[in-house]
Amino acid sequence: MAKYIFITGGVVSSLGKGVAAASCGALLQSRGYTVHARKFDPYLNVDPGTMSPFQHGEVYVTNDGYETDLDLGYYERFLGAKLTRNDSVSGGRIYWDVLSAERRGDYLGATVQMIPHVTNKIKDYISTPVDTDFVVCEIGGTVGDIEGQIFLESIRQFANQVGRRNVMFVHLTLAPYLEKSGELKTKPTQMSVRRLLENGIQADMLIVRTPRMLTSDERAKIGMFCNLPAKNVISGIDVDNIYKIPLAYEGQHVFDIIADHFGLPNAIGDMTRFEKIEKYLAADIPTVNIGIVGKYFDVPDAYKSLNEALFHAGIQNNVHVKLKKINAETFTPDDCADVDGILVPGGFGVRGVAGKIAAAGYARENRVPYMGICLGMQVAVIEFARNVLGIADADSTEFNKSATPIINIMADHDAADMGGTLRLGAYPCVIAPDSRAYEIYGTENISERHRHRYEMDVTWREKFEAAGMKISGLSPDGKLPEIVEIPSHPFFVAGQFHPEFQSSPYTGHPMFNAFIAAAAKNHK
Repeated sequence: MAKYIFITGGVVSSLGKGVAAASCGALLQSRGYTVHARKFDPYLNVDPGTMSPFQHGEVYVTNDGYETDLDLGYYERFLGAKLTRNDSVSGGRIYWDVLSAERRGDYLGATVQMIPHVTNKIKDYISTPVDTDFVVCEIGGTVGDIEGQIFLESIRQFANQVGRRNVMFVHLTLAPYLEKSGELKTKPTQMSVRRLLENGIQADMLIVRTPRMLTSDERAKIGMFCNLPAKNVISGIDVDNIYKIPLAYEGQHVFDIIADHFGLPNAIGDMTRFEKIEKYLAADIPTVNIGIVGKYFDVPDAYKSLNEALFHAGIQNNVHVKLKKINAETFTPDDCADVDGILVPGGFGVRGVAGKIAAAGYARENRVPYMGICLGMQVAVIEFARNVLGIADADSTEFNKSATPIINIMADHDAADMGGTLRLGAYPCVIAPDSRAYEIYGTENISERHRHRYEMDVTWREKFEAAGMKISGLSPDGKLPEIVEIPSHPFFVAGQFHPEFQSSPYTGHPMFNAFIAAAAKNHK
């Protein structure tokens, strides 16, 4: 049977529960244990797919085509796990499942109640079988939230059912620092743990977010009032890069605390991969400037996986990557004068499209390395059609239904498999052997994750290739263009998919690695 670690949060939201969960999992992996991860979000949306990036950050997509919270990206990147639709569960999805079962008559006329029907459904998702030693489960929200109470009750029940020594509760809190008085205040942490106890849950370890390390007296005070040993109170100090957090936990013997709770043998961990990243961060190496032409910059996490993938590629190329945020709605060519590469990410809606098209044109004409992702591929195709093929009204039917449709919704999409009209999840792509894409991937067959509704119309292929834009990647049936490139350009490659969802801090991703290599060459 797998052992479970539940991560909860108190005092305020956005304390970094996802990174904490992933870091605890990384410490276990460093000792040879296998780890799976799950996220439970109490909000009432069925999934994050319809939530605005301006409010909630990016929507992450799993291989099996489920739209999830961005924390699953942390789990996959840190742990190398491949998560599924069973690993991202919202309150809305739980209630949907329960009410659908009631309508079908599955409860045989019983009165449907929060306990046991809703709690049982949550516990079903928690205990979905996995072939790993540990399952790390993050409970979203903050202790005290109304919608989160039923999730806390469910994990309390679950711990009693499987045995308290098979479950560990880790609670994240905040110790604010009052600059005027020079005091670090522990009372919010005490109150948060007391609120957790009101739900029948005793924290086994506390991770206290602080601007500095807690003193031994502060740890002792927190431990005394929160009913746990002082050694189980960890300083969640602020760091300049999230990949330093496993090392910070390692330095405070977090694994030893986990091992003591579960009765595991103490062991020295192999933290080499995180030490390599720490060494890279401190290195005196060149910096390349990448212009990201987008529109979701008001929320820092809106391009989280994208930013991470560029950082990973910097590690692989031994260069630092500096990102310049360029607002697509106000784009001018001057915005790109000081960049070594231009990246146009995915997006929905017409806002900013004109600027993204202009950015693709600037990169093409000025031979600046260009990488397009999803919509970034579509705007590159539209720009090429207008300014090279001479089709003045070339466009996507998403933006102009009366224009010449270079980008369209393909009629043979199987909507049942694509979340309505979205193509979601991993799909295969066949790469032409005589192409830049083949040089990048080193194979003819790849699989990448998608999240989009519109496709390039493949019937334009001959005209595009005759004019210099090659379709170098296609769906296996040859109907859906997946990769376009300009062979005569130093680096102009765009994909209909989202490669950032499969980037790793330890290996990068082939397309991002190649793009940053080209940008570094352009910088030199």
